Amino acid sequence: MRKMGLDVGTRTVGVAISDALGWTAQGIETIKIHEENGQFGMERLGELIAEYQVSEVVIGYPKNMNNTIGPRAEASERFGDLMKQQFRLPVVYWDERLTTMAADRMLIDADVSRKKRKQVIDKMAAVMILQGYLDSKNR
Repeated sequence: MRKMGLDVGTRTVGVAISDALGWTAQGIETIKIHEENGQFGMERLGELIAEYQVSEVVIGYPKNMNNTIGPRAEASERFGDLMKQQFRLPVVYWDERLTTMAADRMLIDADVSRKKRKQVIDKMAAVMILQGYLDSKNR
């Protein structure tokens, strides 16, 4: 069974899926959401969970640099609670400090245009979140 990695923001959720053996993460898509209006993309996430036979969800957990929990980490927890309720799957929170910046740096180094980076940054961050988790399990 595969793992799903999510980079949850206020307007988008980046989605990554592991291979069947749980070794590598691949970016799938970016889902548009609207946090303030309570639109979280659950229908599309459910379709992806069924399509890829997901057995576990890994959600990026954006702690503050001093290791405290701020508003974005609390939003990730609420999103995780919603995922647990909706899909009855285990949810793991993975420290994602600096993953979006690292993803942006990788895309800049690859000479990806600003417009294109904006379109793929959340999906790339989801890949980095999930790959970090997978690497920790496969040591």
